[in-house]
Amino acid sequence: MIYITRRERFNAAHKLYRQEWSDEQNLEIFGKCSNPNWHGHNYELYVTVKGEINPETGFVIDLKELKRIITVYVTDVLDHKNINL
Repeated sequence: MIYITRRERFNAAHKLYRQEWSDEQNLEIFGKCSNPNWHGHNYELYVTVKGEINPETGFVIDLKELKRIITVYVTDVLDHKNINL
């Protein structure tokens, strides 16, 4: 069994905030993470694929296809986006 891991990086913004609380209570509980202008993080995503080597291709998975899947389902959805919206 072979494991292939790919790392992708992306940036996204969010805030910690409960609408049923006052701004003061949100600030007390969540601190600067409740900032009304949001705040951002740099994320690292590790995707690991496990499998046998395909004797025809010599691959467990085509890394270009893995990159495409991560791009479509993660990076395009989250990179430089507000994840609360």
